[in-house]
Amino acid sequence: MKLRWQKNAKARPPVGELVPPEGVPLKLKVAGLGVRLAAQITDVILTLIAALCLLILVASLGFSSPETLIAIGSLMFFIIRVPYYVMSELAWNGQTLGKRLMKIKVVSHDGTSLSTHSLVMRNLMKEAEIFLPITLLLSIDKASPLTSGLALCWIAAGFMVPLCNRYRQRLGDLIAGTHVIHLPVPVLLIDLADQSVTQLPKKEEFVFLMHQLEHYGTYELQTLESLLRAQGIATGSGSNHRQGATIEAVVEKIRHKIDYADKVPTAKRLEFLRAFYNAQRAHLEQRQLFGERRNDKYYAKEDILL
Repeated sequence: MKLRWQKNAKARPPVGELVPPEGVPLKLKVAGLGVRLAAQITDVILTLIAALCLLILVASLGFSSPETLIAIGSLMFFIIRVPYYVMSELAWNGQTLGKRLMKIKVVSHDGTSLSTHSLVMRNLMKEAEIFLPITLLLSIDKASPLTSGLALCWIAAGFMVPLCNRYRQRLGDLIAGTHVIHLPVPVLLIDLADQSVTQLPKKEEFVFLMHQLEHYGTYELQTLESLLRAQGIATGSGSNHRQGATIEAVVEKIRHKIDYADKVPTAKRLEFLRAFYNAQRAHLEQRQLFGERRNDKYYAKEDILL
């Protein structure tokens, strides 16, 4: 029973979470019906304006009689509408102009890249879900209440599907394996070089010479950066004890590697690591300006072999 529950939990991730093939869960906010309806109305207005412009052009050139203008306008609206949705979502990675304005987009439900088949399928289903019943509702007369009731039930059922779905998927999304999310807001982490300026004492207590910065490369610098960022994440006495032991081991290893003679006090080990991080980063950036890229601490051996 437990194994079956685990399999179901793996197949159905929590709402707002996608698990791409790489296996790293992505936290995404599912778009609600209000913002999706606003994007849909925007796209309909844009395509309707384009169809009206073409209809006015056809009427001004005298290619059709006034009796057939409505039929021609409906056909132009259909011809413009369907390619617009498919081509714009293909070109803008799941976005139309309306979705771009509302800051939402279409994503694959399993976290993979959007395919042409899925985008064509979801937009063709939109014709059957939305535009066809609305067209029937507008074209029928008062003498056929049964047809009017069927069209209204059709539209109501189309709106009920996303309301009863935890991912707010309509029928086209269910068939194509997609759903709509809010665009994630990018959050940049604070640069450790800038952050440590305010944390270091005004007087530079730890100074490193040029030959002491020749031992490490970019890989070791990134490892040290990850260690410094992790200091504010873990909590609890056990975590603090492990962090202290890790910091002590790293400080002593760097000291022996670069021949730093002075003993680093326990209270200033983080300051030592931040000062070394800033000095090592500035040194590597300066060397890179001269065309020398040091990927890791083995760069000198690679140069000798070459």
